[in-house]
Amino acid sequence: MTPESVHRSAAPVTGPQGRRIPLVLAGLGAAVLLAGVALLVRGSGGDEAASPGEAASTAHARSPSGSGGGGGHGGQGAPEEEAAPPRYEATTCWKDIERFNEAVTIGNFRDWAAPLLASRDPNVRNYLRERLTELIGNDAAKATEVLGWSRDAGPREFNVIMMALRDSEAVHQPQVAAKLLEHGMDPTLDGQRRAGILSALDTQKKLEPGMLGTLADFAKDPVSGEAGWAAARTIGRVMKRDFNAKGNLAPYMDKLLTIGSESPDEQIRYLALSMPMHTTPVMDATTHERYAKVLTTEGSPEGREAAAHNLSVATGDDRAKTLELFAQAFTREPDVCARWAYFRFAARVSGRDALPTMANMAITDPRFQPLYQVFEAIYASGTLDFVRVWNSLPDQDPFTCLDRHE
Repeated sequence: MTPESVHRSAAPVTGPQGRRIPLVLAGLGAAVLLAGVALLVRGSGGDEAASPGEAASTAHARSPSGSGGGGGHGGQGAPEEEAAPPRYEATTCWKDIERFNEAVTIGNFRDWAAPLLASRDPNVRNYLRERLTELIGNDAAKATEVLGWSRDAGPREFNVIMMALRDSEAVHQPQVAAKLLEHGMDPTLDGQRRAGILSALDTQKKLEPGMLGTLADFAKDPVSGEAGWAAARTIGRVMKRDFNAKGNLAPYMDKLLTIGSESPDEQIRYLALSMPMHTTPVMDATTHERYAKVLTTEGSPEGREAAAHNLSVATGDDRAKTLELFAQAFTREPDVCARWAYFRFAARVSGRDALPTMANMAITDPRFQPLYQVFEAIYASGTLDFVRVWNSLPDQDPFTCLDRHE
């Protein structure tokens, strides 16, 4: 655990993180194919090929329309060979991988990929995702067409589609980002589907004011649910990327604080309050006051811990105000884990000068007396930097608080 963290793990990552299957396989030989694309299609009959009818039963009915051309013809071989989705043998090595890799197009991708998705092999999904990302490229029209598939795609196909869009160059084009937002705001789609679509926006380099405002308003909507959580996370992730590129942090912080203060959903509030922990922002006086208010109004102890973390980066005159704020919050705080946050972050705010305040906290709650003695001994040894102080603690989780964030 890092000293800046309130909890042990970061926000979950959307999408599988499997091994990357090579996208250009021509000339690599059968040995590489066996290693990289094992069990692409499993069948019950050993050497018997899967029928198109069986493959079609696993996918939604669809027409072959699209930018790739009718019938899925990819410009390779005779047209009659591409008239129907190809049949693949259920062997340990897919013999047609090179043909698929070279001849698949946006127009035939869904039909060709359907029997492979039915194999349930995560390596296959990774390959299909990366191949689809290549097919989309930086083409906004193709990206928009693929996004349209998300409306009726099954769960495995949906994940491939959204991860491919998320990783494509085209997702950074304004018209594609706008379409993703439009679909994510569509109330006719179920919550999980909207969450997946909004999560595909989290690779944006920045969020323009209009998009940022729409995501924030949606995240604090009482009925946004899982999709609102995804919207808040997207804001936080783009904020970190924009911050690392020397962008303006203030608009993101404002929206996340608004969500963290106004959303009726406790999990969404906590997420919004905790996302700035990953950027260690230097906040202005107004933002400092808003986080200070969270310590007295937030109903969730996890949210109060997150606010304490962000307040602990106070600078200048705010250091004394923050230390006093933690002292007052500790006295009225019923939750031991939130008290542990105020106690340790007091040391982060003022270093050795926080020891009198920490001693008073230990008098208020005797459970903190052994911890105070540890901090006092570390400072007496000459260790002053908070990171080194933190790493010198014999137990960074004395009240088993971190597990509740897992």
